[in-house]
Amino acid sequence: MQSAIEIPRDHPSFAGHFPKFPVLPGAALLDAALQVIQRERGIDLTQWQVTSVKFIDVVRPGDALRLEHIVAGKSGLIRFTVRVAERTVASGSLSTTAPAGASRPGASQPGAAEPSSGA
Repeated sequence: MQSAIEIPRDHPSFAGHFPKFPVLPGAALLDAALQVIQRERGIDLTQWQVTSVKFIDVVRPGDALRLEHIVAGKSGLIRFTVRVAERTVASGSLSTTAPAGASRPGASQPGAAEPSSGA
């Protein structure tokens, strides 16, 4: 599935990140990508966790962002890539926190895995 990610040229994070060379912070790019995935796949991201993300290149004001996202295999892992033209700027994956064999992935799951703090 392919989608556009709309980031306004005057997005507030460009102003402070960095003076004279504005780039979109990775957190803002990831947030925008997750919002599109949630909307287009009709999923509740509170039942998902980011299992990996890599920021590969910068996003500048006015860049036309394209998000590609697929469900990979039986695991249901969602893999995503963000591109500017043919240049990859970020990639990663999401996995569900629902226990294996759960019948309703969108339902509340007691004992679901919590995202690690990375510490």
